[in-house]
Amino acid sequence: MKYLIILADGAADYPIESLGGLTPLQAAKTPNIDNLCAKSCLGLLETVPADMPPGSEVANLSVMGYDVKEVYQGRGVLEAASMGIDIKEDELAMRCNLICIEEGKIKNHSAGHISTEESHKLIESINERFKDEEFTFHPGVSYRHLFVLPGGSDQIKCTPPHDVPGTLFEEVMVESKIPSGNETTTKLNYIIRESQKVLSAHPINKKRVSEGKDPANSVWFWSQGYRPKMQTFAELYNKTGAVISAVDLIFGIGVYAGLKPIHVTGATGLYDTNYEGKAQAAIEALKENDFVFLHIEASDEAGHEGNAELKTRTIEYLDSRTVAPIVEALKGLDESVALAILPDHPTPCALKTHVHDAVPVMIYNPKFKGDGICSYDEQSVQKGSLGRMVGTEFIRTFFKV
Repeated sequence: MKYLIILADGAADYPIESLGGLTPLQAAKTPNIDNLCAKSCLGLLETVPADMPPGSEVANLSVMGYDVKEVYQGRGVLEAASMGIDIKEDELAMRCNLICIEEGKIKNHSAGHISTEESHKLIESINERFKDEEFTFHPGVSYRHLFVLPGGSDQIKCTPPHDVPGTLFEEVMVESKIPSGNETTTKLNYIIRESQKVLSAHPINKKRVSEGKDPANSVWFWSQGYRPKMQTFAELYNKTGAVISAVDLIFGIGVYAGLKPIHVTGATGLYDTNYEGKAQAAIEALKENDFVFLHIEASDEAGHEGNAELKTRTIEYLDSRTVAPIVEALKGLDESVALAILPDHPTPCALKTHVHDAVPVMIYNPKFKGDGICSYDEQSVQKGSLGRMVGTEFIRTFFKV
C-alpha cells in the first residue's frame, strides 16, 4: 500500500455572506473530490494544541505525525533547513517577512506578494546596512526570508504579521517574556526601525509606489527557535517518503523528517501555481516512495487576503487540476494507494489569519468501505466514522485504516 496526503493549506473557513452563507469548501464545485469523498472515511482533526500558535509550521508537523510539544522550535529553523543553512546550537533562527506599513499600520504581511527578484535586492541592502554585525539575513522566496542571530534568546514574544493587519506596528513589536530576553528584544526592535529607513529610500520601493504597488518598507521578525531534534519519518513510521511544495517551510520539515524534496517548475504558492505539475510530480513520486506529502498553499494565501471568491476558485482548481489527474493516474499504478485530503488549519477570510478550529479530513482506502457521504466540507465530515482526532491520531489512522 502506498500513501498520499493532499494538503490544502488553510482551505477550511467559516460561512461567508457573499457566498450565500456557505464556506468556500461548500461553495466550490468539486465533483472529483466529492466522488472520492463518497468512498472515503470522514472526520475532524485538531492539528494545533490550544496553547500553541496555529501556524502552518505547527499544523503541518502535526499532520505528518510529529508530537509538536516535543519537536516544535519555530518556523525559522525549518525554513533554514530547506534553504541549506546549517543552524548551530547557539544560534536563534527566525522568519523574517518583508511587509508593508502604511500610516504606521501593518497593511499586509507580504508587501503585496513582492517578487523574489525584488526582495533579494532589498535583503541585500539590509545586509549591507548591518555588515559589521554578527547577525545575517538570508534571502528566501517572495516576502519570506530568514534571520539568524548568534547568541539570541528565544524568551521573546513575536507577533506574526499576518495575524494583525490594520494594527499599529509599534503596538505589536517584539517583547521580552523574561528579563533574559531583553537584550534580544532591544536588538530586534532596533533592526526593524532601521530597516524602515533603508527600505523606504530604496529605488525598488520608490518604483513600486509609483506603479501603485505596496512597498516592502519594513522587515518583521517572528517564529523564533533553535535547531530542532526530530526523528526521521522512516524511524517513526518505517516508510520512505517525498514532499512536494512551493514554500521553504514545508521543505524544511521534509529535511528534518528525511523526506525527499521535489521542486516543481511554476510552483508559486499562490492561485497561479502549477497544479498539474504538482499532480504529475506526486504520481511519479508514488512509484518510488511509500509516502508522498503534496502541499498546496493557494487557498491559505487567498484567506489571508480575505478574498472569498479567490479562495473558492483555488479549491476548484485543486479539484479539477490536481485531484482529477491524480485519481485517474492511480488506476494505472501497480500498487493500491490510500489518499487523504485535509487542510492544516482554517484561514477564515473574515479574520485573514489562522485559527485553532479542527479541520475536515477525508481518507480514501480502496480496501475499505467509506461513509457514503457525498460532499467534503467542514459540516459534512462531522457525520463521518473517524470522529474527532487529535494530533498524531490522524497519521496513525491513515496508515492503518
